[in-house]
Amino acid sequence: MMGKVSVGLRGWRFEESEIFDDEGQFRPFDEIPHGPRHRLMRLTVLVGTPCDACWLIHGDDDLESCNRAEVVYGEPLAEVLVCAEHERDFMYWYQEAGGDDYRGDNEFQDAFHEWFAAGNRAPDDYEGIEHVDTDPENLPDPPPVEQAPVDSETDDHRIDLRDVDLDIDYPG
Repeated sequence: MMGKVSVGLRGWRFEESEIFDDEGQFRPFDEIPHGPRHRLMRLTVLVGTPCDACWLIHGDDDLESCNRAEVVYGEPLAEVLVCAEHERDFMYWYQEAGGDDYRGDNEFQDAFHEWFAAGNRAPDDYEGIEHVDTDPENLPDPPPVEQAPVDSETDDHRIDLRDVDLDIDYPG
């Protein structure tokens, strides 16, 4: 039985049947509907990058101190990436501090960054959200992607979210 699944980072959810074939492998790009394909292609860039909140604290000069992002919220190119430590802050901003006003807006990322950079954080007693990971390590190994097409209707490229190579080793 197929349902919703996150790939690479928690947050964006996909219909399994739209992105995986009957053998559990990633479908070729041209078989994935445009919306999910756009998000999957964006994930190939986002997986392995630092948490936005950590980056706002440490900056480009101290990327080694940033946690790797674990969750993505928002829309492609206006997304917020957070680690487990800062997800509570994001959820508080979104649910309690007006962040939901920016849902689907291109200002989503900027609004969170401004709120966080101003020193705002979730109160200590704010619980945030609880995630249930059923089998996070059991993803298929798709063939490597030479270069993902921006929007191809005919190319038979596959997605590899596991083969992201960065020069920086993030803790966590």
